[in-house]
Amino acid sequence: MADTNNTQQAPAYTALGTARTEKVALPESTFDGVINMPVMHQAVKAFMANQRQGNAATKIRKYVVGGNQKPWKQKGTGRARQGSTRAPHFVGGGTVFGPSPRPYDEYVPRQVRALAKKSALNARAREGAIVVIDGFNYDAPRTASLIALTTRLGVSDKKVLVLTDGVKPNVFLSGRNIPNVHVMPYSDSSTYHILWSDVVLVEAGAIGQTLEPVKETAAPLPKRERPAADVARAERKVAKRAAKAEVKKAAPKKAAKAAAKKTTAKKSPAKKSAAKKSTKKKEK
Repeated sequence: MADTNNTQQAPAYTALGTARTEKVALPESTFDGVINMPVMHQAVKAFMANQRQGNAATKIRKYVVGGNQKPWKQKGTGRARQGSTRAPHFVGGGTVFGPSPRPYDEYVPRQVRALAKKSALNARAREGAIVVIDGFNYDAPRTASLIALTTRLGVSDKKVLVLTDGVKPNVFLSGRNIPNVHVMPYSDSSTYHILWSDVVLVEAGAIGQTLEPVKETAAPLPKRERPAADVARAERKVAKRAAKAEVKKAAPKKAAKAAAKKTTAKKSPAKKSAAKKSTKKKEK
């Protein structure tokens, strides 16, 4: 099943999310409008099968420990004859026809994989879900930069696949901590990754295009309104901290008052004894 409806151009943006005036022509060798559904299904099924480890295993009766002796004699008990308690119908016995470790690997020919990837890219291009970025030139990893880019493009709530021109560790580390963003080189992407995403951000150099850099300054991001539950939780935390601070301030005063009471209590018996002695002397 093939369809030929070609989308030749894609919008271009800078790495900061500023729209460029020109549109980028997508290469005809890849974006020729062919969408082959059966091939994409085969490639995705093989990719997911190759992720399986195949470690499921159960023990048949010869691998279960114990049961080497007959549980009772052959005749005279009135019960059925048994030779081992590790038979499948005993509790703790072996498993019949259970799973055993095996590989789930599926091989897909190279040309079929290439056709499936091309079909996935054409499907995203037809939906207008391919965006060209002039270049990811990150000096250091910074997650905020990639979050700002997706926010300005309006795709922060979608699954975003970022395809870079070669291996770029700084870009990969910037998107590693974002749940709905996946960064990888364009050559390493597969049909599964392209179909997993809702939007594909492709670096211009990855598709053989060169865009001149544009001088720009990062515009401030719009402030997000905090949910009412989060605001109430923050207010409760502030109130608790203020109460603890007041308790700490009042603690030294209470300690001073308690110490003063103790000193007065110690002094008072001495005064009473002195007064008794003086009265006794006067009587004499």
